[in-house]
Amino acid sequence: MKKLYQAMLDFLEQGKSFVQATILTQSGSAPRTAGAKMIILPDQSFLGTIGGGLVEAKVQELAVEVFKTRQRVRKEFNLTGSEAGQMDMICGGRLEVLVEHLDATNEQLLPVYQAMVKAIENRRRVVLVTPLEVTDSSQTFLIKEDHSIIGTFTGPTEWVEKFASLSGRYPQVITLAGQRFLVEPITSNGTVYIFGAGHVSQKLSLLTTFVDFRTVVLDDREEFANRGRFPSVDEVLVLESFEQAFKDLEIERDSYLIIVTRGHAYDKAVLAQALRTNAGYIGMIGSEKKRDTIYRALRQEGFTEADMQRVHSPIGLEIKAETPEEIAVSITAELIKIRSGQSR
Repeated sequence: MKKLYQAMLDFLEQGKSFVQATILTQSGSAPRTAGAKMIILPDQSFLGTIGGGLVEAKVQELAVEVFKTRQRVRKEFNLTGSEAGQMDMICGGRLEVLVEHLDATNEQLLPVYQAMVKAIENRRRVVLVTPLEVTDSSQTFLIKEDHSIIGTFTGPTEWVEKFASLSGRYPQVITLAGQRFLVEPITSNGTVYIFGAGHVSQKLSLLTTFVDFRTVVLDDREEFANRGRFPSVDEVLVLESFEQAFKDLEIERDSYLIIVTRGHAYDKAVLAQALRTNAGYIGMIGSEKKRDTIYRALRQEGFTEADMQRVHSPIGLEIKAETPEEIAVSITAELIKIRSGQSR
């Protein structure tokens, strides 16, 4: 989603208006969740997706009209029967989609999107609020962590607390005094730190970047840890040694630590440091035999059974993965599962 928001900001800074489609509500087996977005340009090219197929085709048709009228439209799609079949859906579902014109000449929009992208880059939580009862996007505003507001909000101050306090990762439509608001928590999708720059890391970094994790690769060998081998990641760091792997790193709850170094000793050194952080995920590659050997050594150094329970090892979902590509898929799937709020 960060890339999509960055694209929106780029268009606004370039003076290019566009149409944004957002899923407001979803039920049944509709293909995307609330908050999924796509943006449509005047030439009908688009970025992002709200599920593909029939829905996107109809939304693109709506976008033509929205470009003309500059009036937002809320459209419900009841994906049952033949419509569900056209989208390869067995049971069908319902979607409500907001289609709105984002006018690059609207001076209030640019600061909102600038602040939002900056917050994502700085791993700060903000909340984007869109009033649904008005006809255009001029009253969309952003609530920062300190509850200050970017944009225009004329409602009661106690509503700001309600908007800011909504929990969860996904947007919600809430009603206050008969008015509906789309409330979208905007947060970092997490940072993946990959310790080790071998073949698995190469494949894994492609996938973690693709699914919107900020991705950092670390190794003590510059011939492995370099942009030539990892062109898509956010950062490549050459370590002095794996014994000092966490020097200058800001590890937080939205940090995901993946240990795939070239040897048991390095894995153990990195794991010992990882267990002293509050990272939300720690995973270590290797067999159960290797894992148990490292665990025994760490227990002798004072680590507890509770510490070991934090580690996902063998790493990844159990799909009988063997090749570097398959292992990367397995690990990425586990990361997505953890990020969605499922612990194991």
